[in-house]
Amino acid sequence: MSLSFAAASAQQKTSTLIRHWLLFINLTLGVYVGLPWLAPVLMKLGLPTAANIIYLIYSTQCHQLPQRSYFLFGPQTMYPLTVIQAAWRMTENPFVLRQFIGSTELGWKVAWSDRMVSLYTSVFVGGLIYALLRKRLRPLGFIGFALLALPMVLDGGTHFLSDFAGLGHGFRDTNLWLAALTHNAFLPVFYPGDALGSFNWWARLITGVLFGLGVVWFAYPRLDEIFSVAQ
Repeated sequence: MSLSFAAASAQQKTSTLIRHWLLFINLTLGVYVGLPWLAPVLMKLGLPTAANIIYLIYSTQCHQLPQRSYFLFGPQTMYPLTVIQAAWRMTENPFVLRQFIGSTELGWKVAWSDRMVSLYTSVFVGGLIYALLRKRLRPLGFIGFALLALPMVLDGGTHFLSDFAGLGHGFRDTNLWLAALTHNAFLPVFYPGDALGSFNWWARLITGVLFGLGVVWFAYPRLDEIFSVAQ
C-alpha cells in the first residue's frame, strides 16, 4: 500500500513538473541569476562566510576578473585594471586577480562577470517574455540560432586570444584596430579597457543578450512540444 502511494505521489509530482516546466525553469533561473548579486550585499552586511560560499560556487563557472565585473556599494560600478592592481596586487596573473572580491573603499564585486550577467539575465528575462508569447512564437531555426550565437563566439574568442598578450596589453584591451577602423569617431575613453560604456563593455552586453535570447527562442518552444507530448 505504501509503495503504491509513493509511486502515485511521485507520478503526480512528475506530472505537475511537466505541466509547469516553464515556471520551474524561470524560478530556478531567477535564483541562479540573483545569487551573484547577493554576494556583495552579504559582504556589505558583514556576512563574509555566506558571501564567500557564493563566490566559490560561481568561480567554477566564470573567470570573475574584477576589471570585467560590476561592483556594488562603492564609488564606481566598474574599475580599470590599474585601480584593481593598486587596491589588490600589482599583477597581471588572472588567477590572482580573480581572487579580489572588493573592499570597503571600492565596494564589493558581483560574483560573476558582466558577460555572464548579460547572458543569463537575458535567458531569465527571455523566459518571462516567452511565458507571455508561448502560444504565438514559433521556434527559432538552427541557422537563426547560429547567427545570434556567432557574435558572442567572436567576442569571447578574440578576448581569449588577446589575453595571451597579458591582461591590459592585448589587441582587445587597446582596441587600436577599432580606433583606426572608425577613424577615432568616438571619444578616446570608448576604445581601451573594460569600463562601463566602453566598446568592450558594450560588446559583452550586446552579444550576451543576443545569445541568451537566442537560447530561449531556440529551445523553449521545442521543450514545450516535448512536454506537451509527455503530458
